[in-house]
Amino acid sequence: MIIDGKKIAEEILDGLHGAYLPAGQAGTLGVVMNLQNPASDSFVKMKERAAARAHVRVLRYAPEDIDRALQCDGTLVQLPIENAEVLIAKIPPDKDVDALGAYPLVRPPVAEAIAEILTRARVEVKNKKAVVVGAGKLVGLPAAALLRECGADVSIITQSRGSLEELKNADIVVLGAGDPGFVKPEMLKPGVVLIDAGTSEQSGKLAGDADPACAEVASLFTPVPGGVGPIAVAMLFKNLFTLAEQKK
Repeated sequence: MIIDGKKIAEEILDGLHGAYLPAGQAGTLGVVMNLQNPASDSFVKMKERAAARAHVRVLRYAPEDIDRALQCDGTLVQLPIENAEVLIAKIPPDKDVDALGAYPLVRPPVAEAIAEILTRARVEVKNKKAVVVGAGKLVGLPAAALLRECGADVSIITQSRGSLEELKNADIVVLGAGDPGFVKPEMLKPGVVLIDAGTSEQSGKLAGDADPACAEVASLFTPVPGGVGPIAVAMLFKNLFTLAEQKK
């Protein structure tokens, strides 16, 4: 099964506005970013396209204008950016849509996306062997926390920890290393649930950590682009509305 993340994201976004805000009312998301960074501009444009579907206005701010961004319904810091930790620490929990602060009130968007995929595919996680490649704040750590919460036996592999040999025995694999195509079909257990959330650029195009041929051995596969990414963006806006609802 190859996951159509764009279709799932559209369904989530279409269901948000009426469920959380009265008709005609729009939410606002403040994005603190490096306004001169083309990569950041590209990622924020993706969020803006999703925002339009959810009836949300995205407002861009330079780091020195974070106080203005905090006046929005939700606020996020677009990575990478200088002094990211300092900026993230200024966002109160009730506006932290990315759940990167010390005391988040919602789950990180990538973790929510993975949970949505597993639920829709009816994947049983409890007591399964799961391996997460990468320990970043956006993918690896939230994914590992989610899988442990669901009852999986979880291992995290990084450059200095664990071995890729563990992939061969894993029932569930989550990739978040940002190393295009390094996971090959022969490294995986037949029938593995393979969630590729590693995104990087290769020859001017977005690429995942898994060689696309891995879809041939996986029972479930998320392509890059078009897999986890669009769903995670949709979950960002779900978090925005959830936090707004909690304030009421």
